[in-house]
Amino acid sequence: MKIVVMDGNGVNPGDISWEKIEQFGQLTVYPRTTPEEVLDHVGDAEIVLTNKTVFDAEIISHLTNTKYIGVLATGYNVVDLKAAREHGIVVTNIPAYSTDSVAQMTFAHILNVTNRVDHYARASREGEWSRCPDFCYWDQPLMELSGKTIGIVGLGHIGMKVARIAHDFGMDVFALTSKDATSLPEGIQKTTLEGILGASDIISLHCPLTNSTREIINAESLAKMRKGTILVNTGRGPLVNEADVAAALHTGQLAAYCADVMCSEPPSFDNPLFQEPNAFITPHVAWATVEARLRLMDIAEGNIKAFLSGNPVNVVN
Repeated sequence: MKIVVMDGNGVNPGDISWEKIEQFGQLTVYPRTTPEEVLDHVGDAEIVLTNKTVFDAEIISHLTNTKYIGVLATGYNVVDLKAAREHGIVVTNIPAYSTDSVAQMTFAHILNVTNRVDHYARASREGEWSRCPDFCYWDQPLMELSGKTIGIVGLGHIGMKVARIAHDFGMDVFALTSKDATSLPEGIQKTTLEGILGASDIISLHCPLTNSTREIINAESLAKMRKGTILVNTGRGPLVNEADVAAALHTGQLAAYCADVMCSEPPSFDNPLFQEPNAFITPHVAWATVEARLRLMDIAEGNIKAFLSGNPVNVVN
Protein backbone atom coordinates (compact mmCIF):
# COMPACT_ATOMS: atom_id res chain seq x y z
CA MET A 1 0.00 0.00 0.00
CA LYS A 2 1.30 3.44 -0.96
CA ILE A 3 0.94 6.31 1.49
CA VAL A 4 1.82 9.93 0.70
CA VAL A 5 2.19 12.88 3.08
CA MET A 6 1.73 16.05 1.08
CA ASP A 7 3.20 18.65 3.45
CA GLY A 8 5.00 16.83 6.22
CA ASN A 9 7.21 19.73 7.25
CA GLY A 10 4.29 21.58 8.81
CA VAL A 11 3.51 18.76 11.21
CA ASN A 12 6.90 17.16 11.58
CA PRO A 13 10.00 19.16 10.59
CA GLY A 14 12.13 16.25 11.76
CA ASP A 15 11.86 16.20 15.54
CA ILE A 16 9.35 13.33 15.74
CA SER A 17 9.01 10.05 13.86
CA TRP A 18 6.76 8.90 11.02
CA GLU A 19 7.12 5.25 12.09
CA LYS A 20 3.51 5.01 13.24
CA ILE A 21 2.43 5.73 9.66
CA GLU A 22 5.19 3.69 8.00
CA GLN A 23 3.81 0.48 9.52
CA PHE A 24 0.88 0.59 7.09
CA GLY A 25 2.83 0.60 3.83
CA GLN A 26 5.30 2.34 1.56
CA LEU A 27 5.49 5.91 2.86
CA THR A 28 6.61 8.97 0.93
CA VAL A 29 6.81 12.27 2.81
CA TYR A 30 7.01 15.51 0.86
CA PRO A 31 8.07 18.52 2.97
CA ARG A 32 5.54 20.65 1.08
CA THR A 33 3.50 20.52 -2.13
CA THR A 34 2.57 23.36 -4.48
CA PRO A 35 -0.84 23.31 -6.18
CA GLU A 36 0.87 22.34 -9.45
CA GLU A 37 2.56 19.36 -7.79
CA VAL A 38 -0.47 17.80 -6.08
CA LEU A 39 -1.40 15.17 -8.66
CA ASP A 40 2.21 14.24 -9.33
CA HIS A 41 2.91 13.82 -5.62
CA VAL A 42 -0.25 11.78 -5.02
CA GLY A 43 0.42 9.47 -7.96
CA ASP A 44 -1.32 6.14 -7.37
CA ALA A 45 -1.25 6.33 -3.56
CA GLU A 46 -4.25 4.78 -1.83
CA ILE A 47 -3.78 6.83 1.34
CA VAL A 48 -3.06 10.56 1.26
CA LEU A 49 -2.30 12.70 4.31
CA THR A 50 -2.53 16.47 4.10
CA ASN A 51 -2.29 19.36 6.49
CA LYS A 52 -2.82 22.48 4.37
CA THR A 53 -2.46 21.16 0.80
CA VAL A 54 -5.82 21.75 -0.89
CA PHE A 55 -7.88 18.98 -2.48
CA ASP A 56 -10.64 20.77 -4.36
CA ALA A 57 -13.20 19.17 -6.65
CA GLU A 58 -10.95 19.52 -9.70
CA ILE A 59 -8.02 17.77 -8.03
CA ILE A 60 -10.24 15.05 -6.58
CA SER A 61 -11.75 14.35 -10.00
CA HIS A 62 -8.28 13.30 -11.22
CA LEU A 63 -7.39 10.98 -8.35
CA THR A 64 -7.21 7.47 -9.79
CA ASN A 65 -6.43 5.23 -6.85
CA THR A 66 -6.94 7.26 -3.69
CA LYS A 67 -9.38 5.76 -1.20
CA TYR A 68 -8.59 7.81 1.89
CA ILE A 69 -7.59 11.40 2.66
CA GLY A 70 -6.48 12.01 6.22
CA VAL A 71 -6.37 15.68 7.22
CA LEU A 72 -3.59 16.15 9.77
CA ALA A 73 -5.48 18.92 11.55
CA THR A 74 -8.83 19.55 13.20
CA GLY A 75 -10.06 21.89 10.46
CA TYR A 76 -10.80 20.12 7.18
CA ASN A 77 -11.80 22.96 4.85
CA VAL A 78 -8.83 22.06 2.61
CA VAL A 79 -10.82 19.12 1.20
CA ASP A 80 -13.98 19.36 -0.91
CA LEU A 81 -16.02 16.89 1.13
CA LYS A 82 -18.83 16.57 -1.39
CA ALA A 83 -16.45 15.74 -4.23
CA ALA A 84 -14.58 13.25 -2.05
CA ARG A 85 -17.81 11.52 -1.07
CA GLU A 86 -18.94 11.29 -4.71
CA HIS A 87 -15.62 9.64 -5.57
CA GLY A 88 -15.87 7.18 -2.71
CA ILE A 89 -12.99 8.72 -0.77
CA VAL A 90 -13.18 8.68 3.01
CA VAL A 91 -11.98 11.90 4.67
CA THR A 92 -10.99 12.08 8.34
CA ASN A 93 -9.60 14.74 10.63
CA ILE A 94 -7.70 14.90 13.94
CA PRO A 95 -10.07 16.23 16.61
CA ALA A 96 -9.13 17.75 19.95
CA TYR A 97 -5.42 16.92 19.83
CA SER A 98 -4.20 20.45 20.62
CA THR A 99 -6.74 21.62 23.21
CA ASP A 100 -4.28 22.01 26.08
CA SER A 101 -1.58 23.56 23.91
CA VAL A 102 -3.85 26.20 22.33
CA ALA A 103 -5.40 27.09 25.68
CA GLN A 104 -1.89 27.47 27.07
CA MET A 105 -0.91 29.80 24.21
CA THR A 106 -4.08 31.82 24.77
CA PHE A 107 -2.97 32.56 28.31
CA ALA A 108 0.65 33.04 27.27
CA HIS A 109 -0.61 35.91 25.14
CA ILE A 110 -2.90 37.26 27.85
CA LEU A 111 -0.18 37.13 30.51
CA ASN A 112 2.36 38.71 28.19
CA VAL A 113 0.05 41.71 27.86
CA THR A 114 -1.16 41.96 31.45
CA ASN A 115 2.25 41.31 33.03
CA ARG A 116 4.38 42.85 30.24
CA VAL A 117 6.71 39.86 30.38
CA ASP A 118 8.51 40.48 27.09
CA HIS A 119 8.75 44.21 27.73
CA TYR A 120 10.34 43.87 31.16
CA ALA A 121 12.67 41.05 30.14
CA ARG A 122 13.93 43.26 27.32
CA ALA A 123 14.21 46.28 29.63
CA SER A 124 16.30 44.27 32.08
CA ARG A 125 18.64 43.11 29.31
CA GLU A 126 19.00 46.72 28.19
CA GLY A 127 20.02 47.84 31.70
CA GLU A 128 16.89 49.73 32.77
CA TRP A 129 16.64 47.85 36.07
CA SER A 130 20.37 48.13 36.71
CA ARG A 131 20.18 51.92 36.31
CA CYS A 132 17.10 52.24 38.52
CA PRO A 133 17.69 53.70 42.02
CA ASP A 134 14.87 51.53 43.46
CA PHE A 135 14.75 47.79 44.13
CA CYS A 136 12.18 47.39 41.36
CA TYR A 137 11.56 48.98 37.99
CA TRP A 138 8.43 49.50 35.96
CA ASP A 139 7.32 52.01 33.38
CA GLN A 140 4.12 50.40 32.16
CA PRO A 141 1.08 49.34 34.20
CA LEU A 142 0.48 45.75 35.25
CA MET A 143 -2.95 44.11 35.44
CA GLU A 144 -4.28 41.43 37.78
CA LEU A 145 -6.67 38.97 36.12
CA SER A 146 -8.65 38.16 39.25
CA GLY A 147 -11.93 40.06 39.19
CA LYS A 148 -11.70 40.90 35.51
CA THR A 149 -14.23 39.69 32.94
CA ILE A 150 -13.35 37.46 29.99
CA GLY A 151 -15.74 36.92 27.11
CA ILE A 152 -15.23 33.68 25.20
CA VAL A 153 -16.67 33.37 21.71
CA GLY A 154 -17.15 29.65 21.05
CA LEU A 155 -17.21 27.03 23.80
CA GLY A 156 -15.85 23.92 22.13
CA HIS A 157 -12.95 21.93 23.58
CA ILE A 158 -10.50 24.85 23.53
CA GLY A 159 -13.00 27.51 24.56
CA MET A 160 -14.11 25.38 27.49
CA LYS A 161 -10.50 24.81 28.59
CA VAL A 162 -9.82 28.56 28.41
CA ALA A 163 -12.99 29.20 30.42
CA ARG A 164 -11.89 26.83 33.17
CA ILE A 165 -8.42 28.35 33.38
CA ALA A 166 -9.92 31.84 33.49
CA HIS A 167 -12.25 30.76 36.29
CA ASP A 168 -9.26 29.43 38.23
CA PHE A 169 -7.61 32.84 37.83
CA GLY A 170 -10.64 34.33 39.55
CA MET A 171 -12.14 35.87 36.43
CA ASP A 172 -15.81 36.30 35.62
CA VAL A 173 -16.45 34.17 32.55
CA PHE A 174 -19.07 34.93 29.90
CA ALA A 175 -19.50 32.78 26.80
CA LEU A 176 -21.21 32.98 23.44
CA THR A 177 -22.16 29.37 22.80
CA SER A 178 -24.84 27.15 21.32
CA LYS A 179 -24.75 25.01 24.46
CA ASP A 180 -27.73 25.18 26.79
CA ALA A 181 -27.12 27.54 29.70
CA THR A 182 -28.18 24.90 32.23
CA SER A 183 -25.49 22.50 30.96
CA LEU A 184 -22.57 24.88 31.48
CA PRO A 185 -20.12 24.29 34.36
CA GLU A 186 -20.34 26.51 37.39
CA GLY A 187 -18.70 29.87 36.81
CA ILE A 188 -19.51 30.15 33.09
CA GLN A 189 -22.42 32.38 32.13
CA LYS A 190 -24.03 32.22 28.71
CA THR A 191 -24.61 35.54 27.00
CA THR A 192 -24.94 37.17 23.59
CA LEU A 193 -22.27 38.70 21.39
CA GLU A 194 -23.55 42.12 22.45
CA GLY A 195 -23.19 41.07 26.07
CA ILE A 196 -19.60 39.96 25.53
CA LEU A 197 -18.65 43.10 23.62
CA GLY A 198 -20.03 45.41 26.28
CA ALA A 199 -18.89 43.63 29.43
CA SER A 200 -15.49 42.08 28.76
CA ASP A 201 -12.03 43.26 29.70
CA ILE A 202 -10.62 40.45 27.56
CA ILE A 203 -12.30 38.76 24.57
CA SER A 204 -10.97 35.44 23.28
CA LEU A 205 -12.08 33.91 19.97
CA HIS A 206 -12.49 30.13 19.75
CA CYS A 207 -15.40 29.67 17.34
CA PRO A 208 -15.19 27.91 13.96
CA LEU A 209 -14.94 29.99 10.81
CA THR A 210 -18.33 30.03 9.09
CA ASN A 211 -20.30 32.50 7.00
CA SER A 212 -21.84 33.86 10.21
CA THR A 213 -18.55 34.23 12.10
CA ARG A 214 -16.34 35.57 9.30
CA GLU A 215 -15.19 39.05 10.40
CA ILE A 216 -17.34 38.83 13.52
CA ILE A 217 -14.85 41.36 14.82
CA ASN A 218 -15.06 44.45 12.64
CA ALA A 219 -15.31 48.22 13.00
CA GLU A 220 -18.88 47.98 14.29
CA SER A 221 -18.22 45.31 16.92
CA LEU A 222 -14.94 46.94 17.97
CA ALA A 223 -16.78 50.20 18.64
CA LYS A 224 -19.10 48.34 21.05
CA MET A 225 -16.20 47.07 23.18
CA ARG A 226 -14.97 48.78 26.30
CA LYS A 227 -12.10 51.14 25.55
CA GLY A 228 -8.88 49.30 26.33
CA THR A 229 -10.17 45.78 25.71
CA ILE A 230 -7.64 43.02 25.05
CA LEU A 231 -8.62 40.87 22.05
CA VAL A 232 -7.17 37.38 21.61
CA ASN A 233 -7.51 35.24 18.48
CA THR A 234 -6.16 31.70 18.52
CA GLY A 235 -9.09 30.47 16.41
CA ARG A 236 -9.03 31.51 12.76
CA GLY A 237 -7.55 34.62 11.18
CA PRO A 238 -10.63 35.68 9.19
CA LEU A 239 -12.73 35.89 12.36
CA VAL A 240 -11.46 39.46 12.40
CA ASN A 241 -11.12 42.28 9.91
CA GLU A 242 -7.41 42.94 10.35
CA ALA A 243 -7.51 46.51 9.02
CA ASP A 244 -10.29 47.38 11.46
CA VAL A 245 -8.36 45.78 14.32
CA ALA A 246 -5.22 47.74 13.40
CA ALA A 247 -7.26 50.96 13.37
CA ALA A 248 -8.72 50.16 16.80
CA LEU A 249 -5.22 49.58 18.16
CA HIS A 250 -4.06 52.87 16.68
CA THR A 251 -6.81 54.83 18.46
CA GLY A 252 -6.50 52.94 21.74
CA GLN A 253 -9.97 51.41 21.50
CA LEU A 254 -8.12 48.08 21.77
CA ALA A 255 -5.34 47.88 24.32
CA ALA A 256 -3.84 44.87 22.57
CA TYR A 257 -4.50 42.32 19.86
CA CYS A 258 -2.96 38.91 20.50
CA ALA A 259 -3.15 36.45 17.63
CA ASP A 260 -1.65 33.15 16.57
CA VAL A 261 -3.55 33.15 13.26
CA MET A 262 -3.92 35.59 10.39
CA CYS A 263 -6.18 36.02 7.38
CA SER A 264 -3.36 35.11 5.01
CA GLU A 265 -0.65 32.71 6.11
CA PRO A 266 2.15 33.51 5.81
CA PRO A 267 1.10 37.16 6.09
CA SER A 268 2.23 39.99 3.88
CA PHE A 269 5.08 42.15 5.16
CA ASP A 270 2.85 45.21 4.80
CA ASN A 271 -0.01 43.88 6.93
CA PRO A 272 -1.18 46.90 8.97
CA LEU A 273 -1.04 44.93 12.22
CA PHE A 274 2.75 44.79 12.01
CA GLN A 275 2.84 48.57 12.32
CA GLU A 276 1.07 48.49 15.69
CA PRO A 277 3.27 48.01 18.79
CA ASN A 278 0.38 46.49 20.72
CA ALA A 279 -0.29 43.78 18.15
CA PHE A 280 1.35 40.60 19.41
CA ILE A 281 1.43 38.03 16.62
CA THR A 282 2.82 34.51 16.89
CA PRO A 283 3.26 32.47 13.68
CA HIS A 284 0.47 29.86 14.02
CA VAL A 285 2.33 27.75 16.56
CA ALA A 286 -0.19 27.37 19.39
CA TRP A 287 -0.93 23.81 18.26
CA ALA A 288 2.69 22.86 17.63
CA THR A 289 4.02 21.67 20.98
CA VAL A 290 5.85 18.35 20.78
CA GLU A 291 3.19 16.81 23.00
CA ALA A 292 0.33 17.92 20.76
CA ARG A 293 2.06 16.74 17.59
CA LEU A 294 2.80 13.33 19.11
CA ARG A 295 -0.87 13.14 20.04
CA LEU A 296 -1.76 14.10 16.46
CA MET A 297 0.42 11.27 15.15
CA ASP A 298 -1.24 8.78 17.52
CA ILE A 299 -4.70 9.81 16.31
CA ALA A 300 -3.60 9.69 12.65
CA GLU A 301 -2.36 6.15 13.22
CA GLY A 302 -5.67 5.18 14.80
CA ASN A 303 -7.62 6.77 11.94
CA ILE A 304 -5.71 4.78 9.32
CA LYS A 305 -5.97 1.55 11.29
CA ALA A 306 -9.73 2.00 11.67
CA PHE A 307 -10.10 2.77 7.95
CA LEU A 308 -8.16 -0.32 6.93
CA SER A 309 -10.29 -2.46 9.25
CA GLY A 310 -13.45 -1.25 7.51
CA ASN A 311 -14.70 0.80 10.46
CA PRO A 312 -13.39 4.33 9.90
CA VAL A 313 -13.51 6.88 12.71
CA ASN A 314 -13.36 10.69 12.79
CA VAL A 315 -14.97 10.74 9.34
CA VAL A 316 -15.98 14.25 8.27
CA ASN A 317 -17.68 13.46 4.91
